Amino acid sequence: MWLLFAFIIVPIIEIALFIQVGGWLGMWPTLAIVVLTAVLGTWLVRTQGALAMSELRGSLSGQSDPTEALAHGAMILVAGVLLLTPGFFTDALGFALLTPPFRRAAFIYLRKRVKVQSFSTGQHAGQGSGQGPTRRPPHGPNTIEGEYVEVEPDNAPRGPSAWTRD
Repeated sequence: MWLLFAFIIVPIIEIALFIQVGGWLGMWPTLAIVVLTAVLGTWLVRTQGALAMSELRGSLSGQSDPTEALAHGAMILVAGVLLLTPGFFTDALGFALLTPPFRRAAFIYLRKRVKVQSFSTGQHAGQGSGQGPTRRPPHGPNTIEGEYVEVEPDNAPRGPSAWTRD
């Protein structure tokens, strides 16, 4: 319901702001401001995005929880979309999302509202091959854990199977 509300209210706000600013400044200065904010926003998104990526790399290499760095990256991405959308209201929201204090406040607000069930890096015993996290079957009373290594016999034929040779 709130998404429908946003799709109705945001364009009305944008149109009203365009009419007000265009009446006050004129058409060409209004369009110049819209283009300037898109260019400035693109540059800011690139610089803030690079900082967010370095934070994410740091948290992943330190094997700490990357939740905040990922949230900041997502907010910067949303800010880029808002800044590229023509309008003064969306530009104001986009520039607000590019400021770290606003992102921190938004992250704290979202963290209170979102409940994460579990977090895992996928680095369990015997794993770590760099192929990413794998699902482990649930542990039950009939589960036996173990490790194995495939061993090929010394007399095993090399190359195609004897069954497929011509």
